[in-house]
Amino acid sequence: MNLIDSHAHIYSEKFDEDRADAMARAQEEGVSRIYMPNIDHTSIDTMLEAEAKYPQLCIPMMGLHPTSVDNDFERELYLVEEWLEKRKFAAVGECGIDLYWDKTFLSQQQEALKVQVALAKKHQLPIVLHTRDSFNETFEIIEAAQDGTLRGIFHCFSGTAEEAEKVRKLGFLMGIGGVATFKNGGLDKVLPHVSLDNLVLETDCPYLAPTPHRGKRNEPVYLPLIAKRVAELMQQPVAVVAEKTTANALNLFKL
Repeated sequence: MNLIDSHAHIYSEKFDEDRADAMARAQEEGVSRIYMPNIDHTSIDTMLEAEAKYPQLCIPMMGLHPTSVDNDFERELYLVEEWLEKRKFAAVGECGIDLYWDKTFLSQQQEALKVQVALAKKHQLPIVLHTRDSFNETFEIIEAAQDGTLRGIFHCFSGTAEEAEKVRKLGFLMGIGGVATFKNGGLDKVLPHVSLDNLVLETDCPYLAPTPHRGKRNEPVYLPLIAKRVAELMQQPVAVVAEKTTANALNLFKL
């Protein structure tokens, strides 16, 4: 199988002791590319170091994560903009709105997302969205900005069938990860009703490890477990799931 991990923080300090081994394990299981979302200014150097060391495997994005948005978010966004002008990235991200941890900076998160949507349009790049406890708030901004040129991923999708249909109509993809393997993850009620045309696979490592590794460090080598579960829920051969989600990712990212 040829698999693409469309969202992985492989540059995380959680991999400092065995990053090379994690990369080798992933490749042995057929993972051919790993797309890395940025967090904020503190993650750029380590992300680009991973790209430099594994240039055929690790591909960076550039963006500002919503949990890093506070009263000084403009300074972070200037840096994002500078990097987007300086060199190529696969996408703008990860960005969006997060209301799980803290709602204090909701208005700033909304403004930061709008700025990054504009950057995605300017640079003709897809946008990768974080929507934890904030699907409606994020969707409202993306829907208002959609003029036919905006494309991207609702990362870590764990919503309802109705929300999945909204994403499809918007022309976006859904990133499916370890939640698909969770007993009460809810995607067993959604994935049978969606098309593979609208999906990409992801691990979001080191977070959200799939069953039977739940609660442990996640890594790209577990991507086949997610592909297998998606195949079961959609009643498709796992090879078809791998082929289609890989094609979707390559078509979206281009880089």
